[in-house]
Amino acid sequence: MELLGSTFDDSMFIEARDRETVALKSYNAKVCEPQWYCVDVALDTIDSLEKQKVMKFRGDLAVRKGEHQKAFEAYRACLDWISDNNLNIRRDVLEGMARCCIKMGQKERALNLVDLLNKEASNTCHLTSLLLLKVSIYHHYGDVGAKILCLQQLCSLLPFNPWHWLDLGHTCLHLLGSDKTSDYPKDHGCELPSSEETAVLKEDTIWLKACTCFIRSRLLLRILQQQQSSFVLKRSEKALEETESALQHLNPTETTIQSLTEVMSEDLIPEKMREDYQDGESLATMCVQSFRERWWDRIVQTQTNTNM
Repeated sequence: MELLGSTFDDSMFIEARDRETVALKSYNAKVCEPQWYCVDVALDTIDSLEKQKVMKFRGDLAVRKGEHQKAFEAYRACLDWISDNNLNIRRDVLEGMARCCIKMGQKERALNLVDLLNKEASNTCHLTSLLLLKVSIYHHYGDVGAKILCLQQLCSLLPFNPWHWLDLGHTCLHLLGSDKTSDYPKDHGCELPSSEETAVLKEDTIWLKACTCFIRSRLLLRILQQQQSSFVLKRSEKALEETESALQHLNPTETTIQSLTEVMSEDLIPEKMREDYQDGESLATMCVQSFRERWWDRIVQTQTNTNM
């Protein structure tokens, strides 16, 4: 009687056929000198891909040196040589141009480039980069209301990223301790906040939102710590210290902390955290609840019930 799995297929012992050997062609690696792209060269003597590389690298080097006007011109020239199907390089160059505009004080031009990037966004990676760019612009020009709205969108898009919650919390905390009118400096050409932005700038709303964000980031950081080590773990530990210090400064009651923790921890399920909102997901099939729909309305309702 044969035991299951105790026999072997005869084919396992047949010698393998000799494989055809393919002669490898000789390959000479291209050796480039440091900053080879800075050497003066007639652009009409090289192909479009080489022109793209030269101008892109020149722009990147100028950014590192703080020469933002020079970098902008190099990036703009690079755009002419990028092929239509190379969307990643095109987006990278457009973002570089926008960040140069921020440094040069050209807010409207930077926002126009943001609009161009927005039209070409097709997945969550694109949208995340776009929102982070907008946060940089609004932070630089003191548009706190617009910055808060962008950070809320980031938290809705990537609800399990503790750093966006921490940034939103710090922005609210900073706003609580500042003169509201000074957050819109006229010399930078800032526009007055919209009605939606005005709604998020009320002091009681900002205080509650700051408490919510720090509690949410604390919950997420504690979960992530279980999978971290080395400098990554140290970064999380430092962030946790920041959240504890911020909450002590905000001084919410134990009842408030408990009610906010209950609402903000409902979706922190390991399976959900792994599967939801994966990077690179197509925007066409993605449905993201707004910050208000997902958390804020419930938080306000919970606080109202608590105070009654």
